[in-house]
Amino acid sequence: MEIKVPSFYWLDTWVLGNIIQIATQDFCEKYLDRKNDPCGRQYDQMTQAARSVPANIAEGVSRHSTSKETEMKLSDVARASLSELTNDYINWILRHGSFPWSIKSTEYKEVQAVRMEHPDYKEDVLYNSSVHIMAQKQKFDQWLTGNDSLVEANCIVILCRRLSIMLRRQIINQFETFREEGGFTEKLTAERLANRTEKSVEENAPECPKCGKPMIRRVAQKGKNSGKEFWSCSAYPDCNGTKSID
Repeated sequence: MEIKVPSFYWLDTWVLGNIIQIATQDFCEKYLDRKNDPCGRQYDQMTQAARSVPANIAEGVSRHSTSKETEMKLSDVARASLSELTNDYINWILRHGSFPWSIKSTEYKEVQAVRMEHPDYKEDVLYNSSVHIMAQKQKFDQWLTGNDSLVEANCIVILCRRLSIMLRRQIINQFETFREEGGFTEKLTAERLANRTEKSVEENAPECPKCGKPMIRRVAQKGKNSGKEFWSCSAYPDCNGTKSID
């Protein structure tokens, strides 16, 4: 039996998210110790924020067929985790008497110029995707594998900013798809409401004076007629036609 592989493996955002997670785990293992992180809280917070990025991208895409709204929310959670992680690295840079690289600096331009290859796994996706992630990470290893925490922190900040922009575009695309097609959950809700409305229409219900559709009985919730029944258009809220019940 063929096992279907989730589509997030082919996303550049997921690949870069994994690179940032691995780089953050290496960074924390090298530079956080009992002296500067006695309770291990910063280690936990940074590694968990880094883990949240590819994890939420993967979960969001996995929910694509059931709820595009949830997919967008999880993509946004991944982006928020990136912001948290970026702030931790900027704090590290400032605490060590330095500043993040200027966008005009040689170092910034060199990292920014590195381009990743798009996944092309063909068969054996689980293995080939792992090979691909590490191959793309090697493109940044000259900044990530030394013993200078400031260089590593600056490089990861640039990667976080790049991924944040990519995720923003991804969320915009998800929204456009949602606006045009909706999602399974949203369509199910609409179908349920339509079915409920259909069952509420009485056999001799009058037609709406505005649009001509059959009307259903409702009870006024406020105003001088609160508690009284009235006829309301079954197409509400698209049509707000009403009629009194004699």
